[in-house]
Amino acid sequence: MMDHPLFEVCQRHAAATDDLRLYFLDHGGNRVLSAMSDGSDLTILVSKHCAGPDGIAIDAARGHLYWTNMGVPSRNDGFIMRCDLDGRHVTTIVPPGLTHTPKQIVIEPFGEHLYWCDREGMRVMRSKLDGSSIETLVQTGSGASDQADARNWCVGIAVDVNREHVYWTQKGAPKSNTGRILRAPLNGLRWGDSPASRRDIDTLFSALPEPVDLELDTTTMTLYWTDRGAPPFGNTLNRACLDASELHREVLRGGFREAIGLSVHPNRNVVFASDLSGSIYRVALDGQSVSTVLHDVGHLTGITAL
Repeated sequence: MMDHPLFEVCQRHAAATDDLRLYFLDHGGNRVLSAMSDGSDLTILVSKHCAGPDGIAIDAARGHLYWTNMGVPSRNDGFIMRCDLDGRHVTTIVPPGLTHTPKQIVIEPFGEHLYWCDREGMRVMRSKLDGSSIETLVQTGSGASDQADARNWCVGIAVDVNREHVYWTQKGAPKSNTGRILRAPLNGLRWGDSPASRRDIDTLFSALPEPVDLELDTTTMTLYWTDRGAPPFGNTLNRACLDASELHREVLRGGFREAIGLSVHPNRNVVFASDLSGSIYRVALDGQSVSTVLHDVGHLTGITAL
């Protein structure tokens, strides 16, 4: 862990409690699971309708869970599903063939949109909550040659509706330190631009090991992300205060085993992080303490909490 004075303004302290419910995905077992934030009451919500589940999001207002399914990356058969918070009423939102390999997903409920990254599709995408009006916001490549280049793979995503920005990761190949975090305006394109030729994209961070999932605390404008790459800067939970005069990456905690999902709760002073080894961790926002909530429960990808 590395401390930096810029983050004094980004920290809020509150006692962590265990009344949150975690919702998370087992990529290897093709399951949607749930547990209390102390690890109790582990429940399988969905054991069908999954094919490489990766990203998960909660629509609390309507009592829904959404999750992405990567499918088989070579087949362009990814899809997005929805169910109630208790696992009932499973339905297809985006059917196979309309998004290639959907990864992290977030919900912008006020505009009633889903946003997600499409890895082999090399896209940042969105739709209405019912799966209609699918759009490509950013296209990072096309064709087999571009698809083979992991620097074009879009993986993690975060949305700031008030400032009208979308953030995403392009993870790069393993052990290549070519991962990036980028930002672009959320709505509208410059005259003459297309999703594949945008001139309004900012690179916030480059030369990262393999950045994966993102989450943005819009109150403090603190961006959090996991990195599944090689140590010392990979297999980490990271953050950066975007309102700082100079962007600085802080490694909050390392030692994960291919960190993937995260769920940030500033008012409770906690981040929940999941990794492919099958563990969920509770990490204090200052990185000073970490504990294991669950371990050896599958090959875990996305996580969220309510």
